[in-house]
Amino acid sequence: MKPMHKVLFASILTALGALPVHANTNSDANSDASTLDEISVIGRGQTRQVQQLDMVLEMQKLPAGTSPLKLLAKLPGVSFQSADPFGNYEWSTRIAIRGFNQNQLGFTLDGIPLGDMSYGNHNGLHISRAVVSENVSSVELAQGAGAISTASTSNLGGTAQFFTRDPELEYGVRVAQSFGSDSAQRTYLSMDSGEHGGFSSYLSGVFADTDKWKGAGDQEQWQFNGKGVYQAEAFTLNGYVATSRREEFDYADLSLESQRRLGWDWDNYQPDWQRAIDAAQGRFRGPANNLDDAYYTARGLRDDDLVSVNLDLPFSDSVGFQMLTYYHRNEGQGHWATPYRASPTVPISLRTTEYDIERVGYQPKINATFGVHSIDAGIWFEKSVHGLQRNFYDLNRNSPPDSAFFYRDPDLRVFRQRFDTDTLSYYLNDRMDLLDGALAIDVGFKGTDVDIDAVSLIGTRASGELEAKDSFQPQVAARYSFTDNEEVFASYTENMAAFRPGVSGPFSASQAAFNLFASTLEPETSDTLELGLRSERDWYQASLALYTVRFDNRLLTIARCAGIVGCPSSFANVGEVRTNGAEVTASFRFSESLKWYNALSYNDSEYRSDYLDGETRVLADGKKVVGTPELLFTSDLGYTAGALSANLLGQFTDERFITYLNDSKVDSYWLWNASLSYSLGDISVLKDLKLQLQVTNLLDEEYFSTVGSNGFVTSDPQGLNYTLLTGAPRQWFLTLDARF
Repeated sequence: MKPMHKVLFASILTALGALPVHANTNSDANSDASTLDEISVIGRGQTRQVQQLDMVLEMQKLPAGTSPLKLLAKLPGVSFQSADPFGNYEWSTRIAIRGFNQNQLGFTLDGIPLGDMSYGNHNGLHISRAVVSENVSSVELAQGAGAISTASTSNLGGTAQFFTRDPELEYGVRVAQSFGSDSAQRTYLSMDSGEHGGFSSYLSGVFADTDKWKGAGDQEQWQFNGKGVYQAEAFTLNGYVATSRREEFDYADLSLESQRRLGWDWDNYQPDWQRAIDAAQGRFRGPANNLDDAYYTARGLRDDDLVSVNLDLPFSDSVGFQMLTYYHRNEGQGHWATPYRASPTVPISLRTTEYDIERVGYQPKINATFGVHSIDAGIWFEKSVHGLQRNFYDLNRNSPPDSAFFYRDPDLRVFRQRFDTDTLSYYLNDRMDLLDGALAIDVGFKGTDVDIDAVSLIGTRASGELEAKDSFQPQVAARYSFTDNEEVFASYTENMAAFRPGVSGPFSASQAAFNLFASTLEPETSDTLELGLRSERDWYQASLALYTVRFDNRLLTIARCAGIVGCPSSFANVGEVRTNGAEVTASFRFSESLKWYNALSYNDSEYRSDYLDGETRVLADGKKVVGTPELLFTSDLGYTAGALSANLLGQFTDERFITYLNDSKVDSYWLWNASLSYSLGDISVLKDLKLQLQVTNLLDEEYFSTVGSNGFVTSDPQGLNYTLLTGAPRQWFLTLDARF
């Protein structure tokens, strides 16, 4: 018998899928996207499942500085998890769409590739470091397959494209000051130059700092954004610059067993240095009973600099050319005070994983319109150098490692690798608008060739070369408006993901293991088919999307020890995954003041192959994909009365398996957030003065947010794998926002 909440959601799915059709309204069947205030809930006019968020409005519902990635969680098919209320804590941040995890998705900012935004990113950076959240104007999510032009080599599944705001055409200054729980404080300052002779620009800066909600340490970030736009008669030129300096102290990873024994508020030992020393020597206090229950401290540091220039050159009314050029530099370190290696005077040393990235890319594009055809073609080329090393630094008994800074000159280097990656991608698409715009057909393809040359400079990890190449990945899609208010859409897409250099992936294996599997290794691929129906009236918008995905050549990194030990991994092709699902979106306008948005998602992702782990056959065929909830539900109720706005957001996440054999899982949970905003208007020199209050986790739910922080294991019926992070408790935040 199914659990009651699943029966309830199935009933809601049926009801929303059968929404009534009422009288004709003024909707435009030919528009690219139909917007009901803050969200394009159905992506009207699109040939795929595509939805958009107006980030300016959405950001008012969550604390200032919330990651734009977290806001995607209200869209159907999206599961977002983080152990902090902002979604910025990168060790814990995870996003999954339709059963694909973060490493299998694509992300861009103004067309700049952000890679897979993983913690140990080898070819990009997290959106929270690439842009200040107030400077994001919108985000477009394609749950099934991103636009054919998307610059990504990991998007087997969906794609999120973020867009920065343009400068204001009038001079202005904006200041926002936030305070909140756990000594949280954040200052945002921005100045727009206004338009002068076709040129406009803005400069923005942020300082944000908050204590952890449990344990010792803080999470601090400095950011700077600058953007300039020059609009001439013959062309448009814009440039973007971003810098970020981020330091974050980690929360302790838990297991199911350790959480039951230690409690939800358990964390690392800092600042009790002596307790950490005693634990490293096997003398445990309280309920702790093993080395992995807690370490003294752990943290991450990331420094990023990003610059881009984009030229838009229309040759005529029907032919245009664009050229995007970008440069990105990154340095990062992950710190772990490990009891698995002793220093000369203390049984703990500091283990670091050290990263660096330097990449440059070019994206020339051309578009032409003639008759019913709109042709788009482009090339993306990127050259990237990624460095990775694992080091140990000796500690002193009288000097605990409390300060966050980049360590230099290690006492022991375990391994060091360099990865040179050349990426070439190209695409061609023809959109045909037929039957006076009632029918749109997209036909196109993309090609991808990614070559990785890995060199092991120190240690036993692998050197070698891998190439992922597919010259023809077709995309076919169509949309037909059969009334002024209803349309159907369908799409079929093939995608390939490049191999991943860096801390996980084939090059994390030993040289002997790499030599065995490298010649037969095939890149991951996916085939996605989706069908949908959209309907729109003055008082509602709704859509229903059905999809099926075949995911082949799933590549699995198999850990051989605890994450803190960091020994070489095994790597294997573990076969096929099949996914089927449905997504219902419905937004209602009861009046100008009262609006209600809902998104319901059902996803059935299963492994379809057994695989060998060494000489052991893992019977994974028919098991559910780890970390993937079967049901997701979001309900967002908004009320506006004059200067006052109120919002209540509820989100349900189903249970998630955390082993490949499905013998261990975390429970489902509901999470509620509330917000109030009051506009004070103009007061003296202050313009558009606004006061905002947000409360996250309103009901103070205790739950596991992140799963797989240290990867997944084959079987763990006793719940001993330390790969879970708890969600933040109820917290409040207050922001005063003004312009002058």
